[in-house]
Amino acid sequence: MLRLKILLLAVLPLFFAVSAIIFILFFQSDDLIDEQLQRVETNVISAKTDELKHYMHMALTAVDHVYQNAGDDDEVAKEKVKAILNDLTYGKDGYFFVYAGDGTGLVHPGQPEIVGLNWWGLQDSKGRLVIKELTERARKGGGYYRYLWEKPSSDEVAEKLSYAVMLEKWDWMIGTGIYLDDIYNQIEARKKEIKDRIERTFFLIFWIAVMALAGVFTSGLVINANERKLADTKLKELTQRIVEFQEEERGRVSRELHDGISQILVSVKYSIELAIDKIHAGSSDAIKPMEKGAKGLREAIGEVRRISRDLRPSVLDDIGLSAALDAMSHEFGERTGIEATFKKHPFTKQLGPDIKTTLFRIAQEALTNIERHSGASQVKIELVKRVDGIRMIISDDGVGFDVLRMEGRKNAFQGIGLRNMQERIEFHGGELTVWSSPEKGTVVESKLPLKVLLQVDNG
Repeated sequence: MLRLKILLLAVLPLFFAVSAIIFILFFQSDDLIDEQLQRVETNVISAKTDELKHYMHMALTAVDHVYQNAGDDDEVAKEKVKAILNDLTYGKDGYFFVYAGDGTGLVHPGQPEIVGLNWWGLQDSKGRLVIKELTERARKGGGYYRYLWEKPSSDEVAEKLSYAVMLEKWDWMIGTGIYLDDIYNQIEARKKEIKDRIERTFFLIFWIAVMALAGVFTSGLVINANERKLADTKLKELTQRIVEFQEEERGRVSRELHDGISQILVSVKYSIELAIDKIHAGSSDAIKPMEKGAKGLREAIGEVRRISRDLRPSVLDDIGLSAALDAMSHEFGERTGIEATFKKHPFTKQLGPDIKTTLFRIAQEALTNIERHSGASQVKIELVKRVDGIRMIISDDGVGFDVLRMEGRKNAFQGIGLRNMQERIEFHGGELTVWSSPEKGTVVESKLPLKVLLQVDNG
């Protein structure tokens, strides 16, 4: 029943969240459409400006042979140019117009009544001085201007975009333009079409989301039963592994106490008893067994410290990871006769306590495996920082082992030692990789991401 409630608590908020998102997007669709169509309008008008410049080039090319060969007051040439421009048209409402520098109309195929009159002060309904602004832009080398103008094909006022240049020798402003209402009408029709399509899409998404959530809820009930069984199985396995690990650790400590400290203390006991007997007997050589007993006590103290260090490496807090690994390598070499070297790296001061403990334990576990199984004569430990993260590489020249045989399902190692190493490194988002062969020995590489570094002084 609890799992069902949890499932409902998970599905219902998701349902309301999806519904809210759909409705918010639905009501914001107008803004989204306007934003997209504004971009379309900008792109279309940009294309039209290039088109106007192309038309102007066409007109100038048509009159160039007359204009270039005429003088400043060649009236015959001027009339020829007027006639050519008056006959040049394109599209439904495309034409060229010409005004003198003072605003007098010279050519206007769409509205012949303009010719001969001065329009310098002409304003559209928004107060824009049309001819004056076009002439000023033309005098600056050519330019565009938007204004309202009567459309010849419909006799209705519409927004127009014109481009004008100057014929410098005659002080003529020649221009052409396109009406933008057709573009706006097409965009508005496109807007309605897109909005209708979005509405249909939103409703379709809504019902798909409802059916999907119903499917998730139903499948969740089915999966819930299987997951419960699987979770119980995994919990039993985890419990068993914890018990095995605890028993192994207890057995190791027990062996250390029995084989090491216990025997040393027994030897110390015999030495002290011997010294006591000699003292009672009045012998003068009681000092020798006392010295032997003191030596044994020093050895016992050393063993206690070693076992304590193995249980909880406080040396990490005292001297740092690099020094701890160096000391462990040195102690390992003295105890086993295997040559062990460690390459120091100062960046380890940037690592947090948990990361230091993890790397120390992995190195400790690896050295234990090498001592027990490898038959190696040399061991190298290196801790490096690379672009893709931190790596600790432990290699030996031993007999190696079959890595594939030691790997179980889901890339988990079957051996307790390797499995513990893998779980420790994966807990921090890292990865454990093992290579081994009889010819080249074994390499255990632990990788950690750079994010485990602390932002502290490198020291």
